Amino acid sequence: MKHQLQRQSSLRLALARTFAPEIDAWHGNAGLATVFWFYGVLTSSVLMLFYARMVYLRLVIAEQLLLVVFGLYTAWILISIWRCSVVSGSFWAQLARFLTVAWAGNAALVLLFRQLELLAIFAGISAAV
Repeated sequence: MKHQLQRQSSLRLALARTFAPEIDAWHGNAGLATVFWFYGVLTSSVLMLFYARMVYLRLVIAEQLLLVVFGLYTAWILISIWRCSVVSGSFWAQLARFLTVAWAGNAALVLLFRQLELLAIFAGISAAV
């Protein structure tokens, strides 16, 4: 029992060290520019390019999995950007919050309509595949 607790503690410590920048962003303790541009714009763009490739290849199971990943990642990044922007009262922080609201609306609509299309494909209603 003691060995298992030590192993779990070691795993938690390793994960905390590995994901320290992401944890800092989640708590609002990271630089807004890094969180917005690197995690927000760049990483989301890479995810969307990968997703577009799955659509092109018509790999609907991979699309479904990536849609879930993209939804979870979007929730994390939007909350992180919001929290990091609250720390700074600058014009750029205000703009980041405004863009975060717009981004949330866009992501929600894209996720919703793509999910509906995937459900139609899985049900055999759509001829998209």
